[in-house]
Amino acid sequence: MSLKLRAGLLAGLALCLPAVASAEPISLDEAVRRAVAASPAMAAQEAGIRSAKAGRTQAEVRPNPVLSVEAENVAGTGAYNVLRQAQTTVTYSQIVERGGKREARIAYAERDIAVSEAAARLARLDLAQAVQQAFMDVQIAEEVVWLAERRLETEQAMRTEAVRRVRSYRDPLFVETRADARVSQAQLALNEARARRDAARARLASYWGGRAEDIEVPRRIERPDDHNHPLAAADASLADAAVDRAQAAVVVEQSRGIQDYTLSGGVRHLRESGDVAVVAGISIPLGRFDRNRGNIERAQADRQHVELLAEASRLERLRELASLRAEAEAARMRADGIMQDVYPKALRTLQQVREGYARGGFRFSDVQDAADAIIEVQSQWVEAMTRYRDVQSKIDRLTGRFDAVIGEEAP
Repeated sequence: MSLKLRAGLLAGLALCLPAVASAEPISLDEAVRRAVAASPAMAAQEAGIRSAKAGRTQAEVRPNPVLSVEAENVAGTGAYNVLRQAQTTVTYSQIVERGGKREARIAYAERDIAVSEAAARLARLDLAQAVQQAFMDVQIAEEVVWLAERRLETEQAMRTEAVRRVRSYRDPLFVETRADARVSQAQLALNEARARRDAARARLASYWGGRAEDIEVPRRIERPDDHNHPLAAADASLADAAVDRAQAAVVVEQSRGIQDYTLSGGVRHLRESGDVAVVAGISIPLGRFDRNRGNIERAQADRQHVELLAEASRLERLRELASLRAEAEAARMRADGIMQDVYPKALRTLQQVREGYARGGFRFSDVQDAADAIIEVQSQWVEAMTRYRDVQSKIDRLTGRFDAVIGEEAP
């Protein structure tokens, strides 16, 4: 490995290998925006909001009036022959809602809208987390391809050295065969890395129906944010909205405990005399047995249940966030340490062994061991970065990093 290449490896290392300039790569924020705009799941959430708003419209509606027509003495015997003394009454009745039932229904419907909107907000954050993981998968895959290309170059150079020594009868023939096999293995690893990169690109592009070949991401993987951001407001909004809706349900049940009146009025036609009389009435349920107490107590218990679950969820998110931050820091330090300290030393070791092998001071197996050590270091870096991807995406979800970004797309 040349000094120039090794200098390039060390320059600007943070969490990844040196960035290579690319033509207008898509940013993570832009990827999230596209995914949210194209997601059928987000469209379903918006349909849920419209459904809740329709419920609000229905909650405003008052009970329908009732028009009744009643005929008495229509037919009978003697004086009550057909229609001779018939009495026809036309009555208009209207239920009068008491106890604030309509206002309670409207308040509950409004809280239901708030829950639907908060749930849609959280669904967008969950989608953003998935997109972030897919985005970082592409970045990691790009670096794995870069590493596989360097490995192939190294193995080809090692084969050249081995062939030269075998041709000069300084090494046995199997050394050349072994060197050829290692080149084949490196080529297979490169092919696999490219296939995985293409698959990662396709998966990312699938979030907005794009094409894998159009995906170009920045090579530099972001460092974790040093600021300790609080929990996402979206989670708290959903919890608060759910508690408010549960309280509104209590009010609804309380209003149902108050009986409604039914007012009626109309006219009665007396066929025998041809006179018309006004009739009026009122229906008042006594409410002796059913005061809706069971439903009220159940709604109150449901409200307490929702409140306690919301607080338990908040505490759990706080604990998880603290743990994830520690894991993210550990993964970042491991990735940095591997690429800033271990990897350059492994490269230097391979160079020294190759120089000794060229002078006849080492065996080809020593060169193999040094090259295998580099492969192991690369695998450790990929493992650390994959862990960092998982942890950091969870942190960003819990802190609502993309809340403002996807909020621009929300209606």
